Amino acid sequence: MNFALILFVLVIITGVAWVADKLVFMPQRRRAADEAVAEFDRQQARVGERFADENAPQTRARLRDEKLRQPWWLEYSASFFPVILVVFVVRSFVVEPFKIPSGSMVPTLLVGDFILVNKYEYGIRLPITNTKITQGSPLQRGDVVVFRYPKDESVDYIKRVIGLPGDVVAYQDKQLTINGKPVPETPLPDYFDEERIGYAKQFEEDIDGRKNAILNNPAVPPFIVGAEDYPYRDNCTYNARGVICKVPPGNYFMMGDNRDNSADSRYWGFAPDQNIVGRAFFIWMNFSNLKRIGTFH
Repeated sequence: MNFALILFVLVIITGVAWVADKLVFMPQRRRAADEAVAEFDRQQARVGERFADENAPQTRARLRDEKLRQPWWLEYSASFFPVILVVFVVRSFVVEPFKIPSGSMVPTLLVGDFILVNKYEYGIRLPITNTKITQGSPLQRGDVVVFRYPKDESVDYIKRVIGLPGDVVAYQDKQLTINGKPVPETPLPDYFDEERIGYAKQFEEDIDGRKNAILNNPAVPPFIVGAEDYPYRDNCTYNARGVICKVPPGNYFMMGDNRDNSADSRYWGFAPDQNIVGRAFFIWMNFSNLKRIGTFH
């Protein structure tokens, strides 16, 4: 379901109703209200003071309100236009909420985390077409990014940016190397993975001075099983030790922090720049654990 398209259609429908109401229907209702009040006043003048309505001001106000009241179809279209427009603008150009559906970003993000994604930092994009209209800041290694899955663009993925265009990313023997430089890893206490109900090896990774926790079990074999065919696959070399890829122009190499439980660029290839949605930056709710609320790295 393309929620952005549905929201856009609602904006158009309610917007047309709102404009029509302001320019056509509301003036008609006002004329009808004025005529009704004028006719009431004429009737009061004909019957004389003795038989005049004792509650004339209230009756006059009621008549006006009845004539000015929107019909139901306008009430449920034009009246909602400002709200729908604000939601559309904020969601399209400022921030968009997402829910984490899988454990690929554990321990950084957990299943059930509700996150906010910055939609303008990397450049403002038009909704529906995702066409970039402002340049914005470039993606940085270590950013946590939401993007449209290249194999099915109706699906949103969230991963960490590991390789930028032109980078050579190697994941050999469970060790990440970028442009020939191993990414430092510092052991952390074992992490209790509630999804798998067991402990996992945890490390602090340092990418260009930006530190984040990852799960990486040295006992799991390093080779990649089930890599798909994808654009620029010739840029990658698969072997018994893992994979080595040169990131093509206009693309990024993405990986999940849960290294042994993440379907990422090692399996389906590169994320094109036109698929980028925005940078994830804040957990605004987790109904199972309110302590999760806050920023993350």
